[in-house]
Amino acid sequence: MNSSPRIFRRIKTNNSPGWEFILPSLVLIGLIGLPILALVWRSANIRIFPYAFSESAINALKLSLITSTISVLISLLTGTPLAYIQAHWTFRGKAFLDVLVDLPIVLPPSVAGIALLMAFGREGLFGDWLNLIGISIPFTTMAVVLAQVFVSAPFLVRSARIGFASIDPQLDEAAKVEGASNWHVFRHIMLPLAGRALLTGVILSWTRALGEFGATLLFAGNLEGKTQTMPLAIYVGFEQGLGIALVLSVVLLAVSFVLLVLLRRLELQSQH
Repeated sequence: MNSSPRIFRRIKTNNSPGWEFILPSLVLIGLIGLPILALVWRSANIRIFPYAFSESAINALKLSLITSTISVLISLLTGTPLAYIQAHWTFRGKAFLDVLVDLPIVLPPSVAGIALLMAFGREGLFGDWLNLIGISIPFTTMAVVLAQVFVSAPFLVRSARIGFASIDPQLDEAAKVEGASNWHVFRHIMLPLAGRALLTGVILSWTRALGEFGATLLFAGNLEGKTQTMPLAIYVGFEQGLGIALVLSVVLLAVSFVLLVLLRRLELQSQH
């Protein structure tokens, strides 16, 4: 009779995972970590500076950082209101809207690139109208931004939607009873409470935009200094030699790692 409570307390206070959790976790950690380790290890014996600080690599990295930052800002300004609508409004066609917004997440990059061409290309759905006002989007820096927004914005919207949906609706109702407007409620109540989810969405969206390749290649091309982002520079470098591709990959890996660490630290600070 006296041993049962001790056993129960031992089981309850033992929070260490068993091998049934550790083994599958180690498999996935290996599948993720070993390729990254191999990439760093193989590039260790290559002269990094001539490739990493070449004019083409610097231009590609600069373009990637600028366009991905612009695409995240566009996604944040347009995706946050959309996520709020999806989370708190009820209307006909809402299920279709949810699927439409999430669709680019599962689309192959080549399909995304062709879809953008069919919409904004010279012979696309809006091509004639754009030509009339003197705007040509394909194979420009603007095309890079549009491609990045198309593939990365759904990550921000999805994360923000989850954050807004987790807020107690009674807070919204109580504020409106006190006379607060929709904008006041959104700005002073909803945004602060969904801040962590928004920050997570920014992280996911930014990293996805930074690594975008397929849609950019088809819609924006691979013009050095104009549309050649870092992933495209790696692709060209791989055709020229494995060493170039390895060095540029490590540079992009380092930049992505630093961005994630900085943004994660901001996320942790927002929790305190």
